[in-house]
Amino acid sequence: MTRAAPEPRKTLDPDVVAQWLARHPDFFVGREGLLQQLRVPHPEARGTTSLLERLVADLRSRAEHAEGRLEQLLNSARHNDTQYRRTRELILALIEAEDTDALGQTLATQLNEHFQTPAVALWCSPTLTDAEPQAPQPPRHVLDDHTAQRLAALLEDRSSRCARLTRSDWQRLLPHVPVPDKSGSCAITRLTVGESWGYMVLASPAQDHFRASMDTLFTEYVGDVVARRLVQLAPGQR
Repeated sequence: MTRAAPEPRKTLDPDVVAQWLARHPDFFVGREGLLQQLRVPHPEARGTTSLLERLVADLRSRAEHAEGRLEQLLNSARHNDTQYRRTRELILALIEAEDTDALGQTLATQLNEHFQTPAVALWCSPTLTDAEPQAPQPPRHVLDDHTAQRLAALLEDRSSRCARLTRSDWQRLLPHVPVPDKSGSCAITRLTVGESWGYMVLASPAQDHFRASMDTLFTEYVGDVVARRLVQLAPGQR
């Protein structure tokens, strides 16, 4: 009595079959009818579909994914272009400021209108303001020891940092801006040109506007420009 041959699915290793087909891509040449008979799981519904239909569905899915990735890249490029133009406009406006008060007001206006930063303060070393005929106008303030200690504590020995801003800190660091109902957030950077000339504080009533995980490269860049302009415009430093 002849033993029945075992079913192929019990003797063939799927991985071996896949490797064999990969080495013989011309296997289905002349066997197109077999392609039409093959049934595979449907990618979006129960049941099966033909191999050709599945391939078409896979290609369509890949095309849609590629289109999505391309749209993300285009959106990123548009965002970067917008940020570059806004940053350029900000720097040019700071360069054109005629005096230190105009510098501070220009900084506050530009950041509010183009970078969603509604509150700004410049705490300047007394050596920058002693020779001025009048007291600095907000957002500029003369740096005192208590404020300097608080800003240094918030920075935690860094040159710049994003952090939460309590209502009491808001009142101390931004005395010219109404205190929000809840804690906000801020980005702080030292104003340094060879030596420390003070601090720049950017603040928002939104707690997540400036997050500790955020990069501070932009803040440092603007702070570098502001520090140099303050030194250039200060009467006793020209």
